[in-house]
Amino acid sequence: MSPMETYRSEAEYLDALRERSAPPEGFRFAVVRLEFRPAEKETVEPLRMDLSAALLDEPTESFAGVFTRNRYPGAPILVAKERMKRGRSGGVLVNNRIANVCASGGREDAERVASRCATLLGGAERSLFVASTGIIGWRIPVDAMIGRLEELVGRLGVDGPFEMSRAIMTTDSYPKLRSRAVGSGRIVGVAKGAGMIEPDMATLLVFLFTDVCIDRPALQRSLERAVEVSFNTVSIDGDQSTSDMALAFSSNRAAQVAPEVFEDALTRVCRDLALDVVRNGEGTEHVIRVLVESAPDEVVALRCGKAIINSPLVKTAVCGNDPNVGRIVMAVGDYLGSSGVPVDPAAVRIAIGDEVVFSDGVFHLDPEKERRLAEYLESRSLAGSQPGYPAHDRTVDIRVDLAAAGGTGVVAGSDLTHGYVSENADYRS
Repeated sequence: MSPMETYRSEAEYLDALRERSAPPEGFRFAVVRLEFRPAEKETVEPLRMDLSAALLDEPTESFAGVFTRNRYPGAPILVAKERMKRGRSGGVLVNNRIANVCASGGREDAERVASRCATLLGGAERSLFVASTGIIGWRIPVDAMIGRLEELVGRLGVDGPFEMSRAIMTTDSYPKLRSRAVGSGRIVGVAKGAGMIEPDMATLLVFLFTDVCIDRPALQRSLERAVEVSFNTVSIDGDQSTSDMALAFSSNRAAQVAPEVFEDALTRVCRDLALDVVRNGEGTEHVIRVLVESAPDEVVALRCGKAIINSPLVKTAVCGNDPNVGRIVMAVGDYLGSSGVPVDPAAVRIAIGDEVVFSDGVFHLDPEKERRLAEYLESRSLAGSQPGYPAHDRTVDIRVDLAAAGGTGVVAGSDLTHGYVSENADYRS
């Protein structure tokens, strides 16, 4: 994971996002807000929903997608998989507040909104993707959404990726947007995600836009590989969403570059967005970064790292600035034993920061080291930081050497806090 910029205030952070959010050639963006009352629950006041669009000036043959493997996918995932069979796409419509998952008539509702928008744009050949995020189980307010589509289309070009990055938020405390120049073109990516994140393909919602000329098969390959080494190496709570989706579009307006140059730039954008998601996780007070090296292979390294960052006992210890290193050894031993990985337990070496805490099959602890470890954890904490922007980029670094061969993997995750529990206990209230 690449280092993350830090900011002194929310205003400074938002200004930085605006500076990097110039859209690639051939794209237009728009955002509108609507109010509705859900059919499933009485509310004192109407709920608010943001509806955003990222559309191409002309439909493109160069688009790619990667989707959740959850067996209860949202209606937008089903629509998207059908769209992937078509020859061209005009872009994507996104709503927050309701995820449109397993709701009666959900797929038909999504198709109605997409079809009406395509008609306003000039024809069904626009073949729009749809994406939804928010409460699972509720039905989207189709009539209210369709009623705002004319205004949405009229605003195309008024808004940009920055406005979209804010409109797709749910429990996110700040928007996430990254960009990178590639030859004469650029890549711009926006993401949302703060909870229900243990991706096995992407993270909640990710949208990537470029004007670099690239054909569809090459874009699909690059997206899959970029996702594998970015979003697939992070976790907040071990839960894979029903709505995970990563989409990439190219307008092909800028000159082609070498495939490896494009893929490197796309991967860097994805890695930056992935770390943004972890740092902005629901209730996150510590970002945990685990390096596993000398594993039998890379898959073992990554899975061992995930076992550490997904352990509730490790997460809560880090949250409390408690260097309870026995929990890390427990998580490593649990994974190795349950998976039957051929590793000599006595050869494993574990360090937190610069402190070696386990080697030769025994712990190496004393009162002074315990004090230093507790201070180290506290210095990495985001607790008490003003929400709305990333206050610092410090991580709790855990290093595990399995002494079993040359496989290496890096994963990132978050601690488990009272804030996470409160956020998810009150999510629909």
